[in-house]
Amino acid sequence: MTDYALLVLPAANRVYAEATSTLLRHELAVLGSHGMDVELRDLTETRIGGVEYVSFSTPSPLTDDDLAVLANASAVYALFEVVDTSEHGRVLRPVTLTPLDRFDSDLLTIQKYAGKTNELFTRLLVNLTCMALDEPRAMLTRRLRLLDPLCGRGTTLNQAMMYGFDATGVELDGKDFEAYERFIKTWLRTKRFKHTAESGVLRKNKQRLGQRLDITYAPTKEQFKAGETNTVSYRGTDTLQVDELFPPRSFDLIVTDAPYGVQHGSHREAELARSPRDLLAAAVPVWSRVLRPGGALGISWNDRVLPREELAAILRKAGLDVHDGPPFDGFAHWVDQTIERDLLVASLPR
Repeated sequence: MTDYALLVLPAANRVYAEATSTLLRHELAVLGSHGMDVELRDLTETRIGGVEYVSFSTPSPLTDDDLAVLANASAVYALFEVVDTSEHGRVLRPVTLTPLDRFDSDLLTIQKYAGKTNELFTRLLVNLTCMALDEPRAMLTRRLRLLDPLCGRGTTLNQAMMYGFDATGVELDGKDFEAYERFIKTWLRTKRFKHTAESGVLRKNKQRLGQRLDITYAPTKEQFKAGETNTVSYRGTDTLQVDELFPPRSFDLIVTDAPYGVQHGSHREAELARSPRDLLAAAVPVWSRVLRPGGALGISWNDRVLPREELAAILRKAGLDVHDGPPFDGFAHWVDQTIERDLLVASLPR
């Protein structure tokens, strides 16, 4: 057996920091069972020298492919192999990790606003959704297409950019659209990344649906010139129109943080839907039409306004296979007095 200790990334948010180690332990269980060749055993939260770690054992040393998956875990700060030595006893030997991240972390951390989803949790949700794909390691090998149909100010879109995915967001709130447009254009310009940006009115069949933003970018000028580009797009419109805006089966991943019970999401008959239950019951079948067979959908939501079993039923009714048992459970955690956040991941059968 080989023993490892994973140093937990400090979380700036005090409340999320209290749950970070537990969430990471459960995330590692999913990564180990779906994305890695070796089983992660004895996953445990521990303290070494007064610092938080998650420790585990493997029947054989981690391979390069295993480390490529592990490197992207949401709260990984550093990985060590625990080695017994005759001179010093048990010591920590650093193991090199190379995450997918293509950009500086400020892409995820600069934006500060009330209600922002913690960026570590967003990364966790994206990771778990990738593990539910028919090819879990596709996140490492090819450019995936991700849709956030309730994207707010774009935390999920920014995480997709970090991974080299093509990202598309849909959001009704015009202020969120404008805030994200200002942020991403300024960030790309400040960082001197070669890009083009087009924005304007979103129309279909001569009807005005809202606003649109389309950006093509690359990490280097050479890549941009060679056509090795990615896209990030934003549609400022009703999430219930997703299947009218995009071709069927056009996304590998759908990842979203659902409304927690406030005015948000969709307006049909000129009124905003206040109930997450009603919104998701109407929206999930629409979203599933643009998810490719073998693709996966991940949703986080407030369990206090929509019981887990009800959301699972909504997903199954839309034809999705819900991953509702181990290791995809155990992610519920307290956010504040009114929010107990949980997540569900589902796949669209081929």
